[in-house]
Amino acid sequence: MPSQLLATKSIADLKEVEPGGHELRRALSATALTLLGIGGIIGTGIFVLTGTAAADHAGPALVLSFVVAGLGCTFAGLCYSEFAAMLPVSGSAYSYCYATLGEAVAWFIGWNLILEYLFAVATVSTGWAGYVLSLLEQFHLHIPDALSHAPLDQGAHPLDIVRTGAILNVPAMAIVAAVSIVCYIGIKQSSVFNSVIVAVKVIVIVIFILIGVGYIDRANWHPFIPPNTGEFGHYGWSGVMAAAAVIFFAYIGFDAVSTAAQETRNPQRDMPIGILASLVICTVLYVIVAAVLTGMVSYTKLSVPAPVAFALDQYPSLRWLGLPVKIGAIAGMTSVMLVMTLAQARIFFAMARDGLLPLWFARVHPRFRTPSTGTAVTGVAAAIVGGLLPVRILGELVSIGTLAAFVTVCLGVLVLRHTRPDLPRPFRTPAPWFTCIAGAVVCAAMMLSLGASTWLRLLAWTVIGVLIYGLYGYRHSRLRASGNARDVPAVTTRS
Repeated sequence: MPSQLLATKSIADLKEVEPGGHELRRALSATALTLLGIGGIIGTGIFVLTGTAAADHAGPALVLSFVVAGLGCTFAGLCYSEFAAMLPVSGSAYSYCYATLGEAVAWFIGWNLILEYLFAVATVSTGWAGYVLSLLEQFHLHIPDALSHAPLDQGAHPLDIVRTGAILNVPAMAIVAAVSIVCYIGIKQSSVFNSVIVAVKVIVIVIFILIGVGYIDRANWHPFIPPNTGEFGHYGWSGVMAAAAVIFFAYIGFDAVSTAAQETRNPQRDMPIGILASLVICTVLYVIVAAVLTGMVSYTKLSVPAPVAFALDQYPSLRWLGLPVKIGAIAGMTSVMLVMTLAQARIFFAMARDGLLPLWFARVHPRFRTPSTGTAVTGVAAAIVGGLLPVRILGELVSIGTLAAFVTVCLGVLVLRHTRPDLPRPFRTPAPWFTCIAGAVVCAAMMLSLGASTWLRLLAWTVIGVLIYGLYGYRHSRLRASGNARDVPAVTTRS
């Protein structure tokens, strides 16, 4: 039994094109992948979470938090790039783990990726709805609170759930439905739509930086690292790490690039470019925006739903920029939902292809050549969750699921360097003993900085996943049914 749980799928099987109409259309270039990554990264993190992370955890040292999170993602991105170039298939970290660490670990990572992407779509939809409501109010248009807010919220205790009196967050559900339709139609159309949105939000961010830098008051940067209040994660260096874990949500989009490997024209060359280029561009933008934002306004005032717009409102001469910023934020979060929906549908596709989920999750639309059923399920589930729950219940849960996947990918590269040194590697992670271990350590440190309630929710999610795998996935595994399961091989050489 233990050896069966650790059985790995061969590289040849992973690369095998599925017969019977399960092929995805290869339409993405390196530029499209980079824009896909930027589309998935820049959104809620920069327009929503920056304020609360600075006010509640790091103060002006939010800049360092973005550097820490970006550093962890850079190490993980180098590991992802080796895997994505070597195994250009759908499924991201799930498929990589299936080839290196065994089916049980692959299931755990795939289940966490569902947590990451599906809940991320729901989380971002609630932030999107908040900005849309604010924009409508500027034009004196009002949607009743009962139809624009979540009916459930977090109570006094982190694990308490209370009713708010609202019925449903209809705008959040509506945007998820619209994005799902775009993703259903096709990867090429989704890529073009994403590229337009990325251009809009990057322009808005650059304008904010260029104008906001002239309004920086250096006094707002002192103390740069506020003294710890005696509570872990509330300022001081523990606050810097806690903020890094919270705003890590902002970086999860680069992982989505690797899920599109099977729809990339030249994945061995283009995947590393798309992953690393999007990560570098977004990290630079995040660090600069954090510095400008905390320089314009004292960090103590930034615990607001729209911190960038709030900072501009503090200067009457800049209030004209509030409208473009809100439009940019709405565009930014729309592209994040687009990328996350694309990624989640392809995780479903990969897991169903392997028999760990029902086969209908792997159905490909005969005309659009997209994983149609997976896209529809993602849209319906994310709309329901986004309509019922607020951002703060979902955000940290998404981060911890993503970090768990990143730790596993970093370790998986080392495992495969030893167990399969013969495999061709178009891209090789530099200094793997340092890069892989550093990536795993940094991501694990951010996981430990999250609260106990987040760990309990992750545990509950994991228990549900174990039950589904035991009752369905283990019994229907195509790898086990075919008799091609490979036990994890012994170490053969050092690399």
